[in-house]
Amino acid sequence: MISYLKGIVAGIQTISGNRVVLTLEVNGLGYDLQVPQKLAQQLPDSGGVAQIFTHFQIRDEVPLLYGFASPAERDLFRHLLTVSGIGAALAIALLDTLELPDLVQAIIAANIQVLIQAPGVGKKTAERICLELKSKLIEWRKSAGFFVATGGPAPGILEEVQMTLFALGYTAHEVSHALHVVSEDIGLPKDAYVEDWIKQAIAHLSSEQVG
Repeated sequence: MISYLKGIVAGIQTISGNRVVLTLEVNGLGYDLQVPQKLAQQLPDSGGVAQIFTHFQIRDEVPLLYGFASPAERDLFRHLLTVSGIGAALAIALLDTLELPDLVQAIIAANIQVLIQAPGVGKKTAERICLELKSKLIEWRKSAGFFVATGGPAPGILEEVQMTLFALGYTAHEVSHALHVVSEDIGLPKDAYVEDWIKQAIAHLSSEQVG
Protein backbone atom coordinates (compact mmCIF):
# COMPACT_ATOMS: atom_id res chain seq x y z
CA MET A 1 0.00 0.00 0.00
CA ILE A 2 1.21 3.58 0.59
CA SER A 3 4.49 3.51 2.52
CA TYR A 4 4.94 7.26 2.79
CA LEU A 5 3.81 10.54 1.29
CA LYS A 6 6.06 13.53 0.61
CA GLY A 7 4.37 16.79 -0.18
CA ILE A 8 3.32 20.26 0.88
CA VAL A 9 1.63 20.95 4.21
CA ALA A 10 -1.74 22.42 3.19
CA GLY A 11 -3.33 22.58 6.63
CA ILE A 12 -3.57 21.12 10.14
CA GLN A 13 -6.78 21.00 12.12
CA THR A 14 -7.93 19.53 15.43
CA ILE A 15 -11.23 17.64 15.23
CA SER A 16 -13.30 16.27 18.12
CA GLY A 17 -10.94 16.68 21.03
CA ASN A 18 -7.43 15.40 20.44
CA ARG A 19 -7.87 14.14 16.87
CA VAL A 20 -5.41 16.00 14.64
CA VAL A 21 -5.76 15.87 10.85
CA LEU A 22 -2.98 16.92 8.49
CA THR A 23 -3.82 17.77 4.88
CA LEU A 24 -0.82 17.03 2.69
CA GLU A 25 -0.77 18.04 -0.98
CA VAL A 26 1.06 15.52 -3.15
CA ASN A 27 1.21 16.08 -6.92
CA GLY A 28 -1.94 18.20 -6.87
CA LEU A 29 -3.92 15.80 -4.65
CA GLY A 30 -4.82 16.55 -1.04
CA TYR A 31 -4.51 13.66 1.43
CA ASP A 32 -6.05 13.83 4.91
CA LEU A 33 -4.00 11.95 7.51
CA GLN A 34 -4.70 11.57 11.19
CA VAL A 35 -1.42 12.23 13.02
CA PRO A 36 -0.19 12.37 16.62
CA GLN A 37 -0.23 15.84 18.16
CA LYS A 38 3.49 15.51 18.73
CA LEU A 39 4.08 15.18 14.98
CA ALA A 40 1.74 18.06 14.18
CA GLN A 41 3.82 20.33 16.42
CA GLN A 42 7.00 19.38 14.54
CA LEU A 43 5.66 20.02 11.04
CA PRO A 44 6.61 23.08 9.01
CA ASP A 45 4.11 25.87 8.45
CA SER A 46 1.68 25.72 5.55
CA GLY A 47 3.61 25.60 2.30
CA GLY A 48 6.50 23.68 3.81
CA VAL A 49 7.50 20.20 2.64
CA ALA A 50 7.07 17.14 4.87
CA GLN A 51 7.57 13.40 4.51
CA ILE A 52 5.01 11.34 6.43
CA PHE A 53 5.09 7.55 6.90
CA THR A 54 1.61 6.13 6.54
CA HIS A 55 -0.70 3.37 7.71
CA PHE A 56 -3.84 2.63 5.68
CA GLN A 57 -6.91 1.26 7.41
CA ILE A 58 -10.53 0.65 6.46
CA ARG A 59 -13.02 1.10 9.32
CA ASP A 60 -16.76 0.74 8.79
CA GLU A 61 -16.05 0.72 5.04
CA VAL A 62 -14.38 4.15 5.31
CA PRO A 63 -10.72 4.35 4.19
CA LEU A 64 -8.45 6.13 6.68
CA LEU A 65 -4.81 7.22 6.54
CA TYR A 66 -2.67 7.64 9.63
CA GLY A 67 0.64 9.50 9.50
CA PHE A 68 3.83 9.17 11.54
CA ALA A 69 7.23 10.80 11.83
CA SER A 70 9.24 7.62 11.22
CA PRO A 71 8.87 4.00 10.07
CA ALA A 72 9.59 2.86 13.65
CA GLU A 73 6.76 4.97 15.06
CA ARG A 74 4.39 3.60 12.42
CA ASP A 75 5.49 0.03 13.16
CA LEU A 76 4.91 0.45 16.89
CA PHE A 77 1.44 1.86 16.11
CA ARG A 78 0.74 -1.32 14.13
CA HIS A 79 1.96 -3.48 17.01
CA LEU A 80 -0.37 -1.64 19.38
CA LEU A 81 -3.33 -2.23 17.06
CA THR A 82 -2.82 -6.00 17.38
CA VAL A 83 -3.63 -5.84 21.10
CA SER A 84 -7.24 -6.76 21.83
CA GLY A 85 -9.26 -3.67 22.70
CA ILE A 86 -6.70 -1.18 21.35
CA GLY A 87 -7.89 1.03 18.52
CA ALA A 88 -6.17 3.81 16.63
CA ALA A 89 -7.17 6.51 19.15
CA LEU A 90 -5.58 4.74 22.11
CA ALA A 91 -2.49 3.80 20.09
CA ILE A 92 -1.97 7.44 19.09
CA ALA A 93 -2.58 8.58 22.69
CA LEU A 94 0.26 6.30 23.83
CA LEU A 95 2.58 7.62 21.12
CA ASP A 96 1.70 11.18 22.11
CA THR A 97 2.32 10.56 25.82
CA LEU A 98 5.80 9.03 25.59
CA GLU A 99 8.82 9.22 23.34
CA LEU A 100 9.22 6.04 21.28
CA PRO A 101 12.11 4.47 23.30
CA ASP A 102 10.35 5.26 26.59
CA LEU A 103 7.10 3.68 25.40
CA VAL A 104 8.86 0.52 24.23
CA GLN A 105 10.77 0.30 27.50
CA ALA A 106 7.60 0.79 29.56
CA ILE A 107 5.88 -2.08 27.73
CA ILE A 108 8.87 -4.43 27.99
CA ALA A 109 9.34 -3.63 31.69
CA ALA A 110 5.56 -3.85 32.36
CA ASN A 111 5.68 -0.33 33.80
CA ILE A 112 1.95 0.11 34.27
CA GLN A 113 2.23 3.45 36.09
CA VAL A 114 3.79 5.05 33.02
CA LEU A 115 1.37 3.55 30.50
CA ILE A 116 -1.78 4.68 32.35
CA GLN A 117 -0.64 8.29 31.96
CA ALA A 118 -1.94 8.09 28.38
CA PRO A 119 -5.52 9.38 28.07
CA GLY A 120 -8.03 6.51 27.96
CA VAL A 121 -5.54 3.82 29.03
CA GLY A 122 -6.57 2.12 32.28
CA LYS A 123 -4.72 -0.41 34.38
CA LYS A 124 -6.28 -3.49 32.75
CA THR A 125 -5.60 -2.15 29.26
CA ALA A 126 -1.98 -1.36 30.19
CA GLU A 127 -1.52 -4.87 31.61
CA ARG A 128 -2.92 -6.39 28.41
CA ILE A 129 -0.57 -4.32 26.26
CA CYS A 130 2.43 -5.56 28.26
CA LEU A 131 1.26 -9.16 28.22
CA GLU A 132 0.63 -9.28 24.48
CA LEU A 133 3.54 -7.15 23.24
CA LYS A 134 6.49 -7.69 25.60
CA SER A 135 8.13 -10.58 23.73
CA LYS A 136 7.35 -9.07 20.31
CA LEU A 137 8.91 -5.73 21.17
CA ILE A 138 12.06 -7.25 22.65
CA GLU A 139 12.79 -8.68 19.19
CA TRP A 140 11.36 -5.76 17.23
CA ARG A 141 13.46 -3.08 18.90
CA LYS A 142 16.62 -4.85 17.72
CA SER A 143 15.48 -4.98 14.10
CA ALA A 144 14.16 -1.41 14.31
CA GLY A 145 17.71 -0.24 14.91
CA PHE A 146 17.37 1.62 18.18
CA PHE A 147 18.26 0.84 21.76
CA VAL A 148 16.24 1.68 24.83
CA ALA A 149 17.89 3.80 27.48
CA THR A 150 18.58 1.85 30.65
CA GLY A 151 19.08 4.78 33.00
CA GLY A 152 16.82 5.12 36.01
CA PRO A 153 16.13 3.74 39.47
CA ALA A 154 16.06 0.03 40.29
CA PRO A 155 12.67 -1.64 39.58
CA GLY A 156 11.72 -1.76 43.26
CA ILE A 157 12.25 2.00 43.59
CA LEU A 158 11.02 3.11 40.16
CA GLU A 159 7.27 2.83 40.72
CA GLU A 160 7.28 4.83 43.94
CA VAL A 161 9.39 7.58 42.38
CA GLN A 162 7.17 7.75 39.30
CA MET A 163 3.93 7.83 41.27
CA THR A 164 5.23 10.71 43.41
CA LEU A 165 6.30 12.74 40.37
CA PHE A 166 3.04 12.05 38.52
CA ALA A 167 1.12 13.21 41.62
CA LEU A 168 3.09 16.47 41.46
CA GLY A 169 1.74 17.02 37.94
CA TYR A 170 4.70 16.05 35.77
CA THR A 171 4.00 14.22 32.51
CA ALA A 172 5.18 10.72 31.64
CA HIS A 173 7.66 12.14 29.11
CA GLU A 174 9.06 14.64 31.63
CA VAL A 175 9.45 11.95 34.30
CA SER A 176 11.14 9.44 31.97
CA HIS A 177 13.57 12.06 30.67
CA ALA A 178 14.37 13.38 34.15
CA LEU A 179 15.13 9.93 35.58
CA HIS A 180 17.40 9.15 32.65
CA VAL A 181 19.30 12.43 33.12
CA VAL A 182 19.65 11.87 36.87
CA SER A 183 21.05 8.40 36.21
CA GLU A 184 23.33 9.12 33.25
CA ASP A 185 24.46 12.73 33.78
CA ILE A 186 24.37 13.06 37.56
CA GLY A 187 25.31 9.44 38.19
CA LEU A 188 22.88 8.66 40.99
CA PRO A 189 23.09 4.92 41.77
CA LYS A 190 20.11 2.77 40.79
CA ASP A 191 19.61 1.66 44.40
CA ALA A 192 19.80 5.15 45.93
CA TYR A 193 17.02 6.16 48.32
CA VAL A 194 13.60 6.97 46.83
CA GLU A 195 13.84 10.46 48.36
CA ASP A 196 17.16 11.10 46.60
CA TRP A 197 15.72 10.12 43.21
CA ILE A 198 12.70 12.35 43.74
CA LYS A 199 14.80 15.29 44.93
CA GLN A 200 17.24 15.10 42.00
CA ALA A 201 14.46 14.60 39.45
CA ILE A 202 12.51 17.63 40.73
CA ALA A 203 15.69 19.72 40.70
CA HIS A 204 16.27 18.79 37.06
CA LEU A 205 12.64 19.40 36.07
CA SER A 206 12.63 22.77 37.83
CA SER A 207 15.81 23.83 36.02
CA GLU A 208 14.26 22.80 32.69
CA GLN A 209 11.18 24.93 33.38
CA VAL A 210 13.30 27.92 34.36
CA GLY A 211 15.42 27.49 31.21
